[in-house]
Amino acid sequence: MRTEPIHLVYAGEGAVRLDKFLAKQISQLSRAKLQEMIANGEVRLNGKVVSKPAQKLEQGDRVETVLIFEPEDELKKQAMELDVLYEDENVIVLNKPAGLVVHPGAGHNKNTLVNALIYHWPEIAQVGEPKRPGIVHRLDKETSGVMIVARRQAAYEWLVRQFKSRKVQKSYLALLDGTPPTPTGRIETRIGRDEKIRQRMAVTYGEKGRKAVTEYFTRKNFANHTLVEADLLTGRTHQIRVHMAFIGCPVVGDRVYGRRKPSLDLERFFLHASGLSIRLLGEKEERRFEAPLPQDLQHVLEQLESK
Repeated sequence: MRTEPIHLVYAGEGAVRLDKFLAKQISQLSRAKLQEMIANGEVRLNGKVVSKPAQKLEQGDRVETVLIFEPEDELKKQAMELDVLYEDENVIVLNKPAGLVVHPGAGHNKNTLVNALIYHWPEIAQVGEPKRPGIVHRLDKETSGVMIVARRQAAYEWLVRQFKSRKVQKSYLALLDGTPPTPTGRIETRIGRDEKIRQRMAVTYGEKGRKAVTEYFTRKNFANHTLVEADLLTGRTHQIRVHMAFIGCPVVGDRVYGRRKPSLDLERFFLHASGLSIRLLGEKEERRFEAPLPQDLQHVLEQLESK
């Protein structure tokens, strides 16, 4: 554990909130964490403990606190059953279930795919980036389907180059609310952070964002829904979900980009990574890996067909 005393003086003009002032001065911590510290009596103003984050500061006020840095946790191995589609000395291809976060991050230090990977294949811990070993691409927590993971550094670098050069073909099955304007189509926009809600992505204009291309093909029409195959020609965050909402047919169950109240009884959004085509290290021909539609999504289609 490491501690760091903080001594600050407010030199601005006009009153300012204590938590807002600290958030600007201490970039390592979120404003919510700083508010918690103030409420817990861990901050002093002019030598006296304060407990209100909204406390106003005046020019010349002295603020003191102590930051405590915990040692960075090592990745923990966790026994977890995995659905392995293919395995060799270089890679593992998995059928990731919905609800599983791919790698540790804020609020997810355990119970992730990476924790399970280093349990089953300990050598992966030394491959790629420290916090996301072996990971060359990701799926959203609630997206199921095909993922490929590198077991060796040479394979990791090989796969990363293919993803960056857009030589990997990724196919998804998505059930949409409504009917797309055409049975097949190509959506080509730019995608970047939503300026109003930073946790979301959005179609952007001008030079903002990055180029995103999705091709879709209708697989089945229902009364109020459409099952499509969506092929990613680029790999932007939430790309299919953003693009489908952009054409007025959001993914069923997507409460972020679609309807707040889902049109069907489904615990997650209907999006499944059904196929991945890629060339493995040392091979000349491309391989195709496929993951069957999981039972919960298959059940939704059966219900629609019965109607």
